[in-house]
Order: sequence, then C-alpha cells, then structure tokens
Amino acid sequence: MTTDILSWLRSACAQYKIEPVAIYRTGTNPVWPITAASEGELRAKLEEGGHFLPLPKEPAALANVIEVSLVDYLAKCIESAKGAEFQRGTERGYPDLEIFGSLFGDKYHAVDVKVARRNKARTATESRITLYTGNTYFRHPTLQWPGMFRPFDDYQSHLDIIVLYTLNEMSAARIEDLELIVQETWRVASKQRSSTTREYLGAVTNIEALRAARGEFATKEEFYRFWRKHPFKIGRAVEQQLSKLLRENSSKNR
Repeated sequence: MTTDILSWLRSACAQYKIEPVAIYRTGTNPVWPITAASEGELRAKLEEGGHFLPLPKEPAALANVIEVSLVDYLAKCIESAKGAEFQRGTERGYPDLEIFGSLFGDKYHAVDVKVARRNKARTATESRITLYTGNTYFRHPTLQWPGMFRPFDDYQSHLDIIVLYTLNEMSAARIEDLELIVQETWRVASKQRSSTTREYLGAVTNIEALRAARGEFATKEEFYRFWRKHPFKIGRAVEQQLSKLLRENSSKNR
C-alpha cells in the first residue's frame, strides 16, 4: 500500500526532539569515572564539570546544526520503514533529502529543511525563508544542475520542513519552543524575494499562515507561472553553466 509522503513526514517530525544541547569540550578536570542513572543526570554532571560550551547563536550557524540533526533523525526513520529509501543531499545542493521507494509509490520526493527564528512578538519569522534559487534549477526544471540528483521536474512533490524556534541567549542549547511545520513548498510561497541581492524565492513570514499553508498563491500553476516569469538576474557563471547543460541535453536527445 502506498503511503502519503506528506502525512508520513508530519508523523515523523512530530516525534523529533532537538538533539544538540551544547558543544562538548575537553580540557577540564573532572573526577573519573562519571556515572549517571539517566540522560538528564549525565547532562547535569557534564555541565557542572565545565564540559559544555553554548551552541552558536548566529542564525545561519545554528540553523546548520539543527538541519544536520533533523536530517540524521529522518534518515533513521526512513531506514526503519519497509519500502522506504533516501539519498542525502549536499550542503549547497537541492534537496536536503530525497525520499523514494515502494512505500511512496516508487516516486521521488524532494524534502528541504528550512530553519527560522521567530521574531520578538513570536508572530512571524525574523527573516523571510528562502524556498528556491530562482535563476538555476527552478527556472530550468528539465535540466540536471550540479548539486542535484535529478532534474526538478522529476520529483513527484517538493516539500519543506519549516523549523521554527525562539532564541534563548541564556541557554547553552539556544533553542526554545521548537516547532516543525511540513508543507508543500508552493503553499507557503510569497510574491517577495527573500534577498535583495540574491536570486531567491521567499516564503510568507506570518507563522499562522505557514501553519495553515496559506501562502500568496491560489494554485500550484499560479505559483510556477509567476516565479518563472520573474526577471531574475543571470550572472556570468550561471550563464556558462546553463549553456553547458543545454548543450549536453541537446546531445542526449539527438
């Protein structure tokens, strides 16, 4: 029986607990051996012994820590699910995780992790989440760009796991009120770029809208039509890469 990938991901993400709580450091003078009857007791003893340094609070660095932990967790979930397989993406590539197998109808699904800090009012993300790079694989979905397992259009679905957190500067873990939202990417898209200097598509910032999949497009077709017509800049490097891919694609189709 085929399982709905969106429902499966939501169920898996509901069980996720943040794993990194601090950076372990050596060089202190503990009394060995350290014994503990529980994970909580071990954590307390390590902290008391001066073994913990706080996780980075800089948004990009902390987001990377969370992303690695979450993708590791999902990989374990997939490994334990009969008929499910995955490939892990590269740090600069798309997607973060490719999921496929008979459990999901032998279709390929692109899963990207997006980590965002809540604003002070806790009503919106502090900055606009980036959904796609607009002038490469998104604009030319039939080409296999570097950093991708396959062309954009070869994926049955494109899904985002949006990880929201509140920064606590007094905590070694830095993270409070972790919340995971799983949505189809187009459903949380805005009509705004996420950067004034880079060619990125942005998501809506309102947290209730993210939860409710209430983006600024009524249909998937409207979303793709709007953003694929957007006048993204194409730098020299992208232009050269595109020309190369088009030549290679033409040779394959002869």
